[in-house]
Amino acid sequence: MVVGDPGHVIFDLILGFVFLLAQVRLAALVLGRAYRRPAAMLVMAALGTLLALGYACSFSEVIGRFWLPPAIGATFGAVTVIYLLISTAALVIYTLLHPIRKRINAATDPGRRRVLSAAGGALMASPLAVVAYGALVERTNFRVRETDIPLAGLAPDLDGLRILQLSDIHLGLFLSERDLARVIDAAQELRPHIAFATGDFISNMGDPLETCIRQLARIKADAGMMGCLGNHERYARVEPLTVELAARAGIRILRGEAEQLRIGNALVNVAGVDYQRFTNKGDYLREAASLVYPGALNVLLSHNPDVFPVAARQGYHLTLAGHTHGGQVTVEILDQTINPARFFTPYVRGLYRLDQAAEYVTRGIGTIGIPTRIGAPPEITLIRLRKA
Repeated sequence: MVVGDPGHVIFDLILGFVFLLAQVRLAALVLGRAYRRPAAMLVMAALGTLLALGYACSFSEVIGRFWLPPAIGATFGAVTVIYLLISTAALVIYTLLHPIRKRINAATDPGRRRVLSAAGGALMASPLAVVAYGALVERTNFRVRETDIPLAGLAPDLDGLRILQLSDIHLGLFLSERDLARVIDAAQELRPHIAFATGDFISNMGDPLETCIRQLARIKADAGMMGCLGNHERYARVEPLTVELAARAGIRILRGEAEQLRIGNALVNVAGVDYQRFTNKGDYLREAASLVYPGALNVLLSHNPDVFPVAARQGYHLTLAGHTHGGQVTVEILDQTINPARFFTPYVRGLYRLDQAAEYVTRGIGTIGIPTRIGAPPEITLIRLRKA
């Protein structure tokens, strides 16, 4: 979780309020008339304080500003949010089942009552099972996603160009070097012409940034690898260090600058910007307009996908972004996708188009807040450019 951008703040406030209501209701259910039990009320007050502190620790900026060691803070925050998610979901299920259970009285057939009670218990336990599956299975179920992107006026020498995109690696507590090595091994087999890394190499201060860069340097692409910075490089205060370590490894991090690549008789202009804060929507890409190169295929690397309409107006043909993790926890209800990222941007995952411009938003590799992915598995992205 992060703080500071309006969409994030609104979502976090709503989620925090829902968690608060759920915990109050759970306390009432567990303790009954708690106002008659001062000791029990003290225990619940202490537990509530602990949960509030843990919820605060789920925010990366909070961890970065206080003395708590990042590994301890991130673990405390993750455990707290997992508990809050599971307990809130279980409470919702209990509330829905309660009227049904009241109908299952002593007059109901005992066998039927046992079956219905077992089914109710299984439903109550389902949130735990779903989170466990997301943490133990889907979180490291790294998949290659291949996407063809047709672009009008694409030069013949760029038709079929293979672009590798990796984003939101978050190497650290919830993603090991061994897991990242698996991602890099799979990426190398894709034989990309060019590779891009679109930010969030780590999560917090103290995470193994040098290890992440060293693994990325293993990728061999014909035109090399370039990248941009994400919000977590800023939270961890490692922006200059990231640029320095990447440069030593042969990876150029673009910070409000561009580089031209000659591919056959075609020219590709790759521009990169630092993380564009959602609070600065009116100032999106101020430095990027001058980086557009006439006559070239203009590609923009931006961690924040919300800049896409501005990038399209400025003349960028293709924008590559991440940040959202594809929602990380995504639920489909009545053909509608529900996930946290939709609170702050309409560009959550996959391919988007505006007139002749395109944007691809990858689900990324790692996790933040809680070490689980549900309905949004990690993604190694391979894009093939096609002439429209």
